Amino acid sequence: MSTPALTIDKTNLRPTWAEVSLANLRHNFRLLQDYVHPAATVCAVVKAHAYGHGSIECARALEQEGAKWFGVTSTDEGVALREAGIRGRILLMTGFWRGDEEAVLEHDLTPAVWHWEHVDRLEYAAAEMQRKLPVHLKVDTGMARLGVDSDELPLLVEVLKKAEHLAVEGVCSHFASSEVLDSPTVEAQMKGFDAAVTAVIQGGLSPAYFHIANSAAVLARRNTWMNFVRPGLALYGYYLPFTNLDGSRSEDSYDMPVKPVLSWKTRIFALRDVEAGQAIGYGGAYVASGAARIAALPVGYADGLSRKLSSRGRVLVRGEYAPIVGNVSMDITLVDVTAVPAVDLGDEVVILGMSGEHSITAAEHALLAKTIPYEILCGISKRVPRRYV
Repeated sequence: MSTPALTIDKTNLRPTWAEVSLANLRHNFRLLQDYVHPAATVCAVVKAHAYGHGSIECARALEQEGAKWFGVTSTDEGVALREAGIRGRILLMTGFWRGDEEAVLEHDLTPAVWHWEHVDRLEYAAAEMQRKLPVHLKVDTGMARLGVDSDELPLLVEVLKKAEHLAVEGVCSHFASSEVLDSPTVEAQMKGFDAAVTAVIQGGLSPAYFHIANSAAVLARRNTWMNFVRPGLALYGYYLPFTNLDGSRSEDSYDMPVKPVLSWKTRIFALRDVEAGQAIGYGGAYVASGAARIAALPVGYADGLSRKLSSRGRVLVRGEYAPIVGNVSMDITLVDVTAVPAVDLGDEVVILGMSGEHSITAAEHALLAKTIPYEILCGISKRVPRRYV
């Protein structure tokens, strides 16, 4: 007698997943586009796996919503979008690596440039392929990271003018602390950027786009919009808190109703009743103060749940908050569900998102882990499947 075949649900082998609301993403893009229209074009930043949300799926939804430009970090990210059918303009915000120049041209990508070698390599490849390539000239205005220095700018302008197959379409830079509202560096960077734009134009180039504004600058610094903005974090439902130079929260309000795009969920896969005095988890880092019911969740720091949330963070079970107890381990996290009525195996648990009237955000995780929402979102590992809803 043959053994009957075992049916396995391959979509639920490990019940930990992230839900990405493309409706919320579209809402946020429309909100940002309407906010800056008609002064500026929105370049939707989808670098780094769209901040953990999935670059291809997000770019497709954004393009359907009207996005004409997409910002990525590197050539491989741009190529992936092109191969997925994205037709809009793709800006390589941190340029390209040696040897990528042919791929840049083949996939119609627009690189940032700030060094003569960039120009030389692109000019040679474009001449070989008999193409004209638009580029954006990146200038360093004080962040001291990427971009041509002001004293080297005139020479690079001359090099670009001689490049017959390149066209300087834009001039760009990047703010170091646009969320610090009284920071003198922001004004200094804007002055440096204005001076660089003047030098580029007086040097004989005719760029069409000028951009320096990120999410915080879009919300709070209208004078920085120029005619092109690059929101990233705000697209996904967050922005950094606006502060003063002394670290205090700013009294100025810039409350844009963006909606978090990602929810992170799991399920209870084990329950245990413990007595007072029981040490829980690795190192016995938490000791139960009384009788408690402990739920084990199949999620840990290998999934991107920060270990800094050990005995500090919380989750939502049946609409109620349940504290994380003990150390977050690689694959398992323990929570105290004593106060949650009728809790049972298989119950859905919200790590990020809403349940009932309560919510947990990436901003809350960031505050507890002493980091920023960017890291929380980008840190959700690829072993957590994304479901697009």
